[in-house]
Amino acid sequence: MIARAGAGPLRRLVVLRHAKSAWPEGVRDHQRPLAPRGLRDAPAAGRALAEADCLPDLALCSTAVRARQTWDLASAQWGTPPPVRHDARLYGADVPELLEVVHEVSAEVETLLLVGHNPGLEELVLALAGDGLDDALDRVRVKFPTAAIAVLAWRGTAWEALAPGAALLTAVTVPRGKKK
Repeated sequence: MIARAGAGPLRRLVVLRHAKSAWPEGVRDHQRPLAPRGLRDAPAAGRALAEADCLPDLALCSTAVRARQTWDLASAQWGTPPPVRHDARLYGADVPELLEVVHEVSAEVETLLLVGHNPGLEELVLALAGDGLDDALDRVRVKFPTAAIAVLAWRGTAWEALAPGAALLTAVTVPRGKKK
């Protein structure tokens, strides 16, 4: 059961781990691009979000190349992508840092997409989820692979009220693009 049910509108935090990245020799971690599989999986993630009617009002994206490419390819699957803010704090962030960024989001945003990295994203999902539908929590505990999507739902009047244990993990999916 969710630790506490808040008042206010239903809000969703959609967490998207960047798609599979390449490891080119001599390229700094922040500059690593997507690998061929990542180039296939990122659009599949965008399609999965559209099919689930889970498109965001705002996206917050890490400044790392692989996260930016994931965002670009995923959001290209939608008619009109929402605004995106690239935030350097999301690169290598832990749970307190991720929550700090989320807490700054305007109350007007009802569905927020966060594009970033592990282990921070996996730990954030587990920290925020007071409960989960079906086996969603167990799946995240086992692995939150590249291009994985987690959807957390909660009620609150402002994003700054989102706290550990306050959300319900409603879905976890790992979209994969098809090889040509």
